[in-house]
Amino acid sequence: MLTVDFDRLGVGPGTRFIDVGAGAGRHSYEALRRGADVIAFDLDAQELKGVEEMFGALEVAGEVPPTGTGSVQPGTILDMPYADGSFDVVLASEILEHVPEDDQAISELVRILRPGGVLAVTVPRWLPERVCWALSDEYHANEGGHIRIYKADELRAKVRDAGMVPTHQHHAHALHAPYWWLKCAVGVNKEDSRLVQAYHRLLVWDMMKAPKATRLAEKALDPLIGKSVALYFRKPA
Repeated sequence: MLTVDFDRLGVGPGTRFIDVGAGAGRHSYEALRRGADVIAFDLDAQELKGVEEMFGALEVAGEVPPTGTGSVQPGTILDMPYADGSFDVVLASEILEHVPEDDQAISELVRILRPGGVLAVTVPRWLPERVCWALSDEYHANEGGHIRIYKADELRAKVRDAGMVPTHQHHAHALHAPYWWLKCAVGVNKEDSRLVQAYHRLLVWDMMKAPKATRLAEKALDPLIGKSVALYFRKPA
């Protein structure tokens, strides 16, 4: 389940790509399959062990082109151990809403990107996120949870003020918004809701099979209730 458009990012053989806040690695795996030189960077060293294992499994399965390399690096977005201009593409997906010092985090993302490189940032979209917050304190009021709700214009201005040029914007994962509204309504950690379980099975089926009907439905609904907003920027040469 990808939130960003990798064709728009221009990820291909030899691209120096870093996935900041990689989590379980979904975007890192796509970059590796495209032959990029990938670093999965995250605060959670334990989760990165699973990402590293999957990098190896993809290589064994023959899904990694000769130019592709994958490695992991634990650390904080506020002080990344890379020289200025180290990467062609920097991705920060669903991470800034967790970081109190978001201006500092944005500065680091910009710093490690080479001039002419592409930065993509995704965060929860304002409207679906507001609904979740209104339905449940448990959804966001926890350690490591979401501490703010961005409006796209606000986040775009922050990144632009850090020296980047906005190039594109889109929304993603409209079918996931109602799932989270249901979870918030019944209790985020309530596992025995039949309605939530049924919707989850639908989402898994959709991700595995990608039927044309649901793909068209999500494409139509993304501008209205897309769960995430993706913003793209280029660093002036």
